[in-house]
Amino acid sequence: MKRATTWVLTVAAIMALAVAAAANQAQFHAPAVPGLFLAIAIVCALLLILRALPLGARRPVVFLLALVAIVAVVGGLTYFQFALKPTIVKNAISAAFAPKPTAVAVEEAKVEQWPPQLSAIGSLRAFQGIVVAPQVAGVVSAIHFQSGDDVAAGAPLVDLDTSVEAADLANGLAQLKNANVTLERGRALIANGNTPQSTVDAALAARDSAAASVEHTQAVIAQKTLKAPFAGRLGLRNVDLGQYVAAGASLTTLQQLDPIYVDFSAPEGELATLAVGQTTTLSVDAQPGVVFTGKVTAIDARVSSESRNVIVRAEFDNGDHKLLPGMFANVTVSTGAPADVLTVPRTAVVYGLYGDSAFVVIPAPSGDGFVVDRRPIRLGATRGERIAIVDGLKVGDKVVTAGQVKLQPKSSVVIDQGGALSPPAETPRP
Repeated sequence: MKRATTWVLTVAAIMALAVAAAANQAQFHAPAVPGLFLAIAIVCALLLILRALPLGARRPVVFLLALVAIVAVVGGLTYFQFALKPTIVKNAISAAFAPKPTAVAVEEAKVEQWPPQLSAIGSLRAFQGIVVAPQVAGVVSAIHFQSGDDVAAGAPLVDLDTSVEAADLANGLAQLKNANVTLERGRALIANGNTPQSTVDAALAARDSAAASVEHTQAVIAQKTLKAPFAGRLGLRNVDLGQYVAAGASLTTLQQLDPIYVDFSAPEGELATLAVGQTTTLSVDAQPGVVFTGKVTAIDARVSSESRNVIVRAEFDNGDHKLLPGMFANVTVSTGAPADVLTVPRTAVVYGLYGDSAFVVIPAPSGDGFVVDRRPIRLGATRGERIAIVDGLKVGDKVVTAGQVKLQPKSSVVIDQGGALSPPAETPRP
């Protein structure tokens, strides 16, 4: 029996030592750590040594081993309670409350061809526009239009009372007739030598004076009949029948709406890029989403000394009369050939007091998942929902377009294109 026990302990020690050595060299995957098999081998070896000792020497060794075992157990329990257990609890809590990766939408920076453009704000003005006002005072005797009427050139608008002038005209015509008769009689008498030349000269002067008086009265009558000098649309009527109007009083307005002008200011530094004939587009608040196309027709001959701006005028077709004088207009002038520009969505830009930046999604250093890198950028022109990047990004960079509020540099993220914001139908002006 003693030999069998010794043989079993020896085989167990050798096998445990072999398994520990093989597991330590990663020759196969052991179900437990290699140290456990090494401990089993040591215990078996100690039991073999105890069995080989005499009975008198065996008791102190057993006592010493029991004491060592008790100390090891107590020390192990103390280490677990005060060192290992707090670490395990801390790691468990950290894992439970660790922030989850933030879901973000991304889009790659890409190159687009943008023509250089000059953006400005301007005001619309009529091709021709006047205030209809009388040259002379009088009482309104007839009104031939209503507010907002479209009229042709030469159409009568307002008649002032001409009864006094009509009487003066009748008197002048009578005097002219008498002067003509007197002049003809004098010419007949001078032909026969019966009257001096001075008499004929006086009669000629009287005839011319009477004719001038008639023309003056006719001119006054004509001034009291107001007509449209060109075709256009009338404004609101500011006069009523029977009203006395002074010379220069505004009766209505007349605007030629097709074509129509837009005047806008451009910095003097842009004079080198501006030229007559350049394509121009404009939009107005009254027609959202509609873009009108025209051409630059004139550039002012001087630069304002106060603003250092030059006035530029462009002409637009306006057959449907959607554009009206005085409207505020957003104007864009194409000033050159298209060029390659690196662009990103406007929502990718994070504006800050210390400069603009963008979050770029990059692989995590651990190789598992993605993190973000905050990069400073320099912005260029804006076209619709995209903005040009002058410096800070390169083609193919995946920039975050939604979810930047929750991000910090090196934050873990997960790409979720479903969270991307849809661009508005019309980009609001800043």
